[in-house]
Amino acid sequence: QVQLVESGGGLVQAGGSLRLSCVASGSFFSLHTMGWYRQAPGKARELVADITRGASTKYADSVKGRFTISRDNAQNTVYLQMNSLKPEDTAVYYCFQGAWGTTSGSWGQGTQVTVSS
Repeated sequence: QVQLVESGGGLVQAGGSLRLSCVASGSFFSLHTMGWYRQAPGKARELVADITRGASTKYADSVKGRFTISRDNAQNTVYLQMNSLKPEDTAVYYCFQGAWGTTSGSWGQGTQVTVSS
């Protein structure tokens, strides 16, 4: 079964940086679109960024110019580099692996990011 394990979350002051990592197992990683979502208390889960197997990227307007998504297929890992963090970035961040063929989409357990002002 697919397993996604996130790391890199934590507490950071406004203006600081964090890099989130998500390591995937149990699938042909290079075939899947990968994404990062986030959910703050009382808000809907929203797409932050995604990256296709061809390395095309997409970002939410709120993070453009500050966040960068990348992938290392040899390491089965997707990253989210977060710079110039703002308090409104505070949320649980989830790694997502898109469906491919008979393999359904999968979610990681989430990692907490807290940005203080």
